[in-house]
Amino acid sequence: MNFNQPVIPYNKAEFIETDTGNKVSRRATISGPQNIILGGKTVISSGAIIRGDLRRTGPGHAVVISLGRYCVVGEGCVIRPPYKTYRGNFNYYPMKIENHVHIGAGSVVEAATIGNHVQIGKNCIIGKFVIIKDCARIADNTVLPANTVVPALSLFAGVPGRFVEDLPETTQELVEMQTKQYYQRFQPIEAE
Repeated sequence: MNFNQPVIPYNKAEFIETDTGNKVSRRATISGPQNIILGGKTVISSGAIIRGDLRRTGPGHAVVISLGRYCVVGEGCVIRPPYKTYRGNFNYYPMKIENHVHIGAGSVVEAATIGNHVQIGKNCIIGKFVIIKDCARIADNTVLPANTVVPALSLFAGVPGRFVEDLPETTQELVEMQTKQYYQRFQPIEAE
């Protein structure tokens, strides 16, 4: 393990850090923040769009999007809840993203559930109601059609996304180490 990884610098003025260690870019668009839960030590990058305002109609608050701990939402990602029309009624459904999930830059996510220790590459499209199980990896530029289920410890790639290979049993430890290191290396620099 390389402990001399370089720092990932960011402009301190560009990010808001919450009490639980979440680092959210001021250049990200967070719609309906009262309907979004960030588990802690999560990084929301510049240009990311999280649509917590898209929810079922009705009174009160509803959790629309839940992100766990040590998640990274890359630059320009769009995260919005899945929706469908049933008997003429249009409804959004909640999205749950577990811990240690890395979503690459430029990806669009409308999944129902993303498990723990999942890596989603750059420029992916994750269709409505997709379920990605624990320790799975989605390669760059993959398109997962609506309702796809990605099994645990599997790599999916292509357009449309298909099973490529099984991932090693050590995937959980590797992804957890990578997401924690990314967070630890993500350090502020003072603007000049």
